[in-house]
Amino acid sequence: SAHLEVTGQGCISHETLYQRIYADKRAGGLLWKHLRCQKQRKKRYGKTERRGIIPNRVSIEDRPSIVETRKRIGDWEADTVIGKNHRQAIVSLVERKSGFTLIHKVERKTAQAVGQALIGLLKPHRKKVHTITSDNGREFARHEEIATVLKADFYFAHPYASWERGTNENTNGLIRQYFPKNRDFTTITQEEIDRAMERLNNRPRKRLGYQTPNQVFFESTGLALQT
Repeated sequence: SAHLEVTGQGCISHETLYQRIYADKRAGGLLWKHLRCQKQRKKRYGKTERRGIIPNRVSIEDRPSIVETRKRIGDWEADTVIGKNHRQAIVSLVERKSGFTLIHKVERKTAQAVGQALIGLLKPHRKKVHTITSDNGREFARHEEIATVLKADFYFAHPYASWERGTNENTNGLIRQYFPKNRDFTTITQEEIDRAMERLNNRPRKRLGYQTPNQVFFESTGLALQT
């Protein structure tokens, strides 16, 4: 489409081209075989961002630079891990320096349920909560309430920039070892949640000088961390 336009051969939208290709496919043609992605496309309308606008979001661009250095304990990343058929979810929190992880199952991925879970998980550690960073999911719409209760600052990563919450993304991969994508989350017990947290937080990490997240978060050892 763009090539035709810049070479002066006409102006045809990419959607028109796709419609032509799939019409050819329905007629037994093979044009679709030349597509890099050969799945049927669905035409989308409107803006690229469809997750909804969360009022009063504060961008990660305004987050203090010290968070990026991992030199202090108290900077958290938040996310949700979804169960099979999008039934129920696990709220995950990870502290950036230590890797200390907190998880809680919610029956519905609503702003109210996720907000209550975040507050409940972090309240016992309130003195070690300076910032929280999440993606732009609507489940984090109660960020102002969370920030007020915990006396912390809440930031949002850029849309579709998961690398800005890399610690959380990696931790979610570890959580999936215990609760895989094909697991029906309605069958998860609190005992399983507690056991997964215990194993994650007592798992020695290379980047921590082979200390565990528990040891670093609670500063229970004098061993030096790798930098």
